[in-house]
Amino acid sequence: MTTMTGWAAEILAKQTPQGWWVTGDKLYRPKYISTNWMLLILSDLGLTKQEPRIRKACELWITGLAKKDGGFGPQLLRSPHQSGKLTKGHLCTTGNTARALVKFGYADHPKVKRSFDWLVKNQNPKGGWSCFGSGRNLDSWEPMSAFAALPPQKRTKSINRAVEMGAEFFLERELHKQGTRYPPWYRFHYPVHYYYDVLVGLDFMTSLGYGDDKRMKYAIRLLKKKRRQDNKWLLDAVHPDVEGGMMKWFNEHPKDKPIPFSLEKPGQPSKMITLTAMRVLSKLR
Repeated sequence: MTTMTGWAAEILAKQTPQGWWVTGDKLYRPKYISTNWMLLILSDLGLTKQEPRIRKACELWITGLAKKDGGFGPQLLRSPHQSGKLTKGHLCTTGNTARALVKFGYADHPKVKRSFDWLVKNQNPKGGWSCFGSGRNLDSWEPMSAFAALPPQKRTKSINRAVEMGAEFFLERELHKQGTRYPPWYRFHYPVHYYYDVLVGLDFMTSLGYGDDKRMKYAIRLLKKKRRQDNKWLLDAVHPDVEGGMMKWFNEHPKDKPIPFSLEKPGQPSKMITLTAMRVLSKLR
């Protein structure tokens, strides 16, 4: 077992000997402190399956969330749109899980490979994805982020085609144009989980090699504008759904209300936001 300090050590200290956080029978609940969410953060912190505690948790995660159709999904998903036991892959969960498992070192795991096939299969002909089928939702960014995490040599022809279509979908909208201006997209936040903002888009688009496209100019300009004089960026927000339009539904379904979790304080300089911002800028030509 590796000795470590900092955020990763604090999160792992709350892991049970069995490998899960909070509860072992619902790895996705409660949001945002159970196994699913802790693993997403730990993948961002650079841990891999070489750490035994990560390997144990990932084995539970893969088994618990893998679906027969090749995707990943919560054991139980309840929302204003869906209810009951989820037996098929779920877009946000599949993209997030695939991305994190690749980072952990599971790119060659059969169920991870199947999840990438699932993401390709469930892409809309318009180029985008959507949790609820419209195929034109910037919020459904997780497949692109998963593709960005996958080493280029492991991307199949179908994945490369999906990347091209997905990139065009986001570029047509300049990473932020969709309907009425939506304020949360201009607030940089962490943990990302399944939320979108302009920095999220910049991260996967530059990782996939689209940083020099002229349609990226607005997003890049916004990123530079938000840089402080000390070359740091603020954490603008945490968990928009707790304070946004979903509040009424959560108040009516208190058992499903997320428990906020953050590594840093909103309104303060952020290591995680600054790291992502600097990664983006380093990839611009």
